Amino acid sequence: MPLDAVIFDFDGVVIDSHSAHERSWFMLAAEIQKNLTSEEFNRTFGQRNETILPLLGWADEGDHLRIKELGDRKEVLYREILAQEGIVALPGVVALLENLKAAGIPAAVGTSAQRKNIECAFGLLGISHLFQDVAASEDVTKGKPDPQVFLKAAEKLGADPANCVVIEDAHVGIRAARAAGMKCVGVTTTHSAESLAAETPDRVVNSLVELDAQTLRDLW
Repeated sequence: MPLDAVIFDFDGVVIDSHSAHERSWFMLAAEIQKNLTSEEFNRTFGQRNETILPLLGWADEGDHLRIKELGDRKEVLYREILAQEGIVALPGVVALLENLKAAGIPAAVGTSAQRKNIECAFGLLGISHLFQDVAASEDVTKGKPDPQVFLKAAEKLGADPANCVVIEDAHVGIRAARAAGMKCVGVTTTHSAESLAAETPDRVVNSLVELDAQTLRDLW
């Protein structure tokens, strides 16, 4: 089975943005005088703002203007944190991307994040040339665990979903990869190996140092 493409979730896979996202959500909560707990943040991490804000009770599900207003403000706060403090790629990310590029295997980002967030991180990291495309929140109408974002990424690359591998750190992301009919590797940036294994990915790793083009082909 050929490996047509590798699709990377971004937050928790390419960069460890957990703290910056958590802080930006708490900053937004303070601005609008809402309560937020770390448990609530962790439960919703990796989902789209359009899903998170109604779940938190900060906006009605049908109030698209309010959801966009709050979501955009949260992402501005997040990008301000990145700009002030910088960001680094997680261990093994650059080496894996360079290995895939050398092997002629295209890579894309498939994320629930806004495109501006990815562009901000790309600018700080200098790795945009290692990705052929990005499927972000603006490209889809449904968030993970719906497979739409991964299918969109595969479409942009001209890849057969059955011949793609997704790398994910979140439960909803692994479910989305499965629903897309793709192979999936879970990385323990955000959740334990046992927790991720319960979602039945094809492999669980502690970091992307453990992966290269051949190990991903071997998933078949």
